[in-house]
Amino acid sequence: MLYWQFWLILSGIFLLIEIFNVSFLIFWFSIGALIAMLSSFIISNIFLQATIFLVTSTLLLFVTKPFVNKILPKDSFIKTNSSSIEGKIGKVIIDIEPIEGKGQIKINSEIWSAKSIDNTYISKNTEIIVEKIEGVKAIVKPLRTEVSSKEKISN
Repeated sequence: MLYWQFWLILSGIFLLIEIFNVSFLIFWFSIGALIAMLSSFIISNIFLQATIFLVTSTLLLFVTKPFVNKILPKDSFIKTNSSSIEGKIGKVIIDIEPIEGKGQIKINSEIWSAKSIDNTYISKNTEIIVEKIEGVKAIVKPLRTEVSSKEKISN
């Protein structure tokens, strides 16, 4: 196998890894391999080609990192599955009872088993916010605290 073929295949492998990884990190190694492939037409020493590959890949990685950080959003991770409801507002459809461990909430069209964050009773139709997920249960707290009877009388 000729050296240019080796570098071309290596570049393709790096591109395939980048497709599945999407971190925009491995891409620069692919470009470095292409530059090493071009150098193989002029330089026959494989160690010198490997040095060109390493130096160009490293330089591309560090020189372009600030530009990539500006282009890519900071919060590029999309929450899915159970973590997608954290911070969402819902409604209690079955009373949340800490002693019996019962309770359900509805968020959008999904129904979740729930318990209160401070092990308190939360009645049906109370608006809640999901604090976190533990196993299969949503840990919630009431969105608004009930106005005490003293406050109701004074108003």
